[in-house]
Amino acid sequence: MRAPSSDLPLVLDGVTLQAGATVILDRLNLAITPGAPTLIVGPNGSGKSTLLRICMGLAAPSAGRVTWGGRPASPPVRRAILFQRPVMLRRTAAANVAYALAQAGMPHRERAARVAALLERVGLADLAQRPARRLSGGEQQRLALARALARDPEILLLDEPTASLDPAATRGVEEIVLMAAQSGIKIVMASHDLGQVRRLAGEVIFMVRGALCERGPAADFLDHPTTQEAAAFLRGDLVI
Repeated sequence: MRAPSSDLPLVLDGVTLQAGATVILDRLNLAITPGAPTLIVGPNGSGKSTLLRICMGLAAPSAGRVTWGGRPASPPVRRAILFQRPVMLRRTAAANVAYALAQAGMPHRERAARVAALLERVGLADLAQRPARRLSGGEQQRLALARALARDPEILLLDEPTASLDPAATRGVEEIVLMAAQSGIKIVMASHDLGQVRRLAGEVIFMVRGALCERGPAADFLDHPTTQEAAAFLRGDLVI
C-alpha cells in the first residue's frame, strides 16, 4: 500500500485574513516543520486561534496561500485539532473514541483494541464506560486528546487546551502532549501560560495584531527577547 503523503512542511506564504475592514492575520510567512513542539503566544486578539484554523484548513485566507507538504489542497486526514472546550458526544468515553475511529475509517473488528489502547494512553482506562459528559473538565480534555490521536495525526493543533483547567489537570494534559511529541507527532499549540511554554516548547511563535513579531527557540524567546513587544509581553505589560 502506498504511504500517505506528508503534510509537512506546512507553509503559509503571505497569508492574510480579513473580516470586513478588520485584518485578523497580516501577511504571515511561516513554515512549520517536523521537530519539537511549536507554541504560539501573544496577547488576546493577536490571531493565535485563527492561525490554527488556517493550519487545519478550517478557514481560507483572503490573500496568500497555504500548502501542506507542497500541496495547495490537502484533506485533513493527517491533521487533528483540539479546542479549548471540546464537545462530548452523548455516549460513553469508550464510545466517543470508537466514533472517532469509525470516522477515520478503521474497520469495526479492530476498534475495540484500539479504543482500549487510546484510553490507556490518556489515563482513562478505568473510566471507559463513564458517560463522557459526566467526566471532569480535565478528563474531558484527555478524552478529546484520545479522539484526536485516534486519527493517527502527523500534525496535532491545540488551541489553549488547558486554559480552564486546574494545575493537576493541566499537568495531565501536558504529559499526553509531550508523549505525542516524543512519538513523532508535530505539536502546534496556542498558549497564554508562559510556564507551560517553558515546559513544552521547542520553539515559540510570538504574534501581535495578526502579524508574526518574533520567532525562535523557546529559551531564547523567554530569556532574551529580541523585540520590544516581546519584552513587554513577558513583563506582563499590555501589548496592543
